[in-house]
Amino acid sequence: MASVAAKVMSTVSAPYGVLVTAAELAEKIADIKSAESCDCSVFAFLSEVSPKLQHSFIDEMNVSKDAVTAVARKFSDLAGYKLPLAI
Repeated sequence: MASVAAKVMSTVSAPYGVLVTAAELAEKIADIKSAESCDCSVFAFLSEVSPKLQHSFIDEMNVSKDAVTAVARKFSDLAGYKLPLAI
């Protein structure tokens, strides 16, 4: 696992005991259904991982930035505050 993915996964997985791989997280952060189901691993990624590391992970995992932005906007609406990727 690459350094960026390892850092992201330790932030997302450890506190919540979520068993998700980097590839699974990459899919989830680009899937609007993650916001609709309030997926805690996606919310942790969007709210607890630094914006710089978020962008690095998105690039490393070849995730659609537009899709992640849509998910972040939905989570921002649900949370009641702006998340860094909800631009």
